[in-house]
Amino acid sequence: MFKIGCHLSAAEGFIPMAKQAIEIGANTFQFFTRNPRGFKAKKIDENDVKEFLKIVKENNFYKILAHAPYTLNPCSADKQVRQTAKALFVDDLKRMEYIPENMYNFHPGSHVGQGMETGIKIIAETLNEVLKKEQTTTVLLETMSGKGSEVGGKFEELKKIIDLVELKDKIGVCLDTCHIYDGGYDIVNDLDGVIKLFDGIVGLDKLKAVHLNDTKNPFSSHKDRHEKIGEGFLGLEAVCRIINHPKLKDLPFFLETPNEIDGYAQEIKILKKLYK
Repeated sequence: MFKIGCHLSAAEGFIPMAKQAIEIGANTFQFFTRNPRGFKAKKIDENDVKEFLKIVKENNFYKILAHAPYTLNPCSADKQVRQTAKALFVDDLKRMEYIPENMYNFHPGSHVGQGMETGIKIIAETLNEVLKKEQTTTVLLETMSGKGSEVGGKFEELKKIIDLVELKDKIGVCLDTCHIYDGGYDIVNDLDGVIKLFDGIVGLDKLKAVHLNDTKNPFSSHKDRHEKIGEGFLGLEAVCRIINHPKLKDLPFFLETPNEIDGYAQEIKILKKLYK
């Protein structure tokens, strides 16, 4: 089964997202847990959640992916920012248990001058404080493009974080195709080599999801600007190889391309035709 979805707005609740996903041919989706540029979160409606769980079961949905707000920076040099990140983490993971057995993705953060090793250490410490044995949610570190003081632009950085996490069964990786290409991993000309490298450093058993995005920027630009599928520097042929690669094709793919809902529907239609 091709597991394909896109980013949907959670403003109206879970039921509208599920229905919208079905309408555009998706069988999973991603959503922000709260305001992506702030901290405010909508109150959980238990009736909404109950009906949502029924809909996704009846329609054979795969696991869905929640995305933390961009403001969450667990390795900030500012103690208050770190404390806020921890509080958001705790609250989001608590909220995720209303929809058990799903995934929660976050940007590892920016060390803002403290140094990569310090940033990695602080991220792992935060994860060790917020991850619980009883949680059913898998928390995913997202691969980044390596701009500025970002943590996660290299596979080795993700590996170091994972090595320091105590509850390793609760942690995984979400690979962003735009980010890693911008970060210097040539998935256009050497997809096999990049996958082999990831497996050797992190391990494919930790790869749980893919953000499927084309990029507005050339290889190794260390920027982060998504493009519509087939319209950027990755191109449609490379995207086709990615979704059909034997080591990747069974993973869920989430579109974060610069689209409205009609654009996502069209991309999903194209990708379904390319999936073998």
